[in-house]
Amino acid sequence: MKILVVNAGSSSLKYQLIDMETEKVLAKGGCERIGIAGSLLKAKGNGGEKLYNVDMPDHKKAIKLVLDALLDNEIGVIKSMNEIDAVGHRVVASGEYFKKTTLVTPEVLKTLEEKTFELAPLHNPSAATGLRACMEVMPGTPMALVFDTSFHATMPEKAYLYGIDYDDYKNYGIRKYGAHGTSHKFVSLEAAKYLGKKPEKLKIVTCHLGNGSSITAVDGGKCIDTSMGFTPLAGVLMGTRSGDIDASAVEFLARKKGLSHADAVTYLNKKCGVAGISGVSSDFRDLVAGEESGNERCALALDMFAYQVKKYVGAYAAAMGGLDCIVFTAGIGENTPTVREDVCEGLEFLGVEFDAKANNAQNDGSIREISKKRSKVKVLIIPTNEELVIARETAELL
Repeated sequence: MKILVVNAGSSSLKYQLIDMETEKVLAKGGCERIGIAGSLLKAKGNGGEKLYNVDMPDHKKAIKLVLDALLDNEIGVIKSMNEIDAVGHRVVASGEYFKKTTLVTPEVLKTLEEKTFELAPLHNPSAATGLRACMEVMPGTPMALVFDTSFHATMPEKAYLYGIDYDDYKNYGIRKYGAHGTSHKFVSLEAAKYLGKKPEKLKIVTCHLGNGSSITAVDGGKCIDTSMGFTPLAGVLMGTRSGDIDASAVEFLARKKGLSHADAVTYLNKKCGVAGISGVSSDFRDLVAGEESGNERCALALDMFAYQVKKYVGAYAAAMGGLDCIVFTAGIGENTPTVREDVCEGLEFLGVEFDAKANNAQNDGSIREISKKRSKVKVLIIPTNEELVIARETAELL
């Protein structure tokens, strides 16, 4: 079985074709600047790489180019489109309308477009555009929606409800939904496999740390709480997002800066986080370099980030009544040793014995243990693979 995984953005489209017999990536690539001058497709397959400088006025054209690349005489990996058994589409937000991976039908598409766009206005419309393009170019091929929020559907009410009028939750769906669910699911399962234990026997805190960051409590293989909320703005401060902030402070700030409500939300998403604190960058490589050169605000941004992640680790250990493993993943989690060390420092009381030498070893893309062998709580670096989760769930659905 071969599954095509599609992750569509407003002007981009990433893809992977995965052979589910071996879980090997046969081909992958990405379309850039869709609907913008200078659009291109970077495609890899069959041991080669090719650049297509072709005008892509819309996602339909982009999907056609992807299929052309998969069939290409030089880098192609299939002989016919019939070899693609299904397409799995990454969708950020499901609301309470979809609890799990869902096969696309006219009713499902209608619900996606009419009910979920307001929950993720920057992401879900793009996913629907990519979906419609695939449906038009690949009629008859099963399409599946895989939601970032699905893994968090197991949270209990006490974890996902806000302290607002209960009727407002029921009427408007205002609650915690979380994000990065495919990543948290993948690394928690990989952690269990690495430790040689069943997921049902483990209490794990997974730290997906990137430009967008979220921390999740995984108890017995299921999410019981996560740091992101109604939108991905909540939780720890991130690249340009503020993270948790008093709602009254937002209203106060909007008045002082003369911002509308919409502009204030944009400000919190685009102008805050470590970029706002440091005044330098949202890129942690720049922050580390700044700290090393004596920039106090870069150092402060890094300290704040690690401190907030650490607080979630401790809180989730308490919520689960114990802790067996901490997992770091995603761009920052996998590649920034100083952040991992600062998060783990002071967690000895939980049973963490950190191994600084292992932490500073070169990243080789494999699972790495950065706690000492005798450590009661294991600390792991696990490269995430959201595309594989999407392919697995699509194949399982079929």
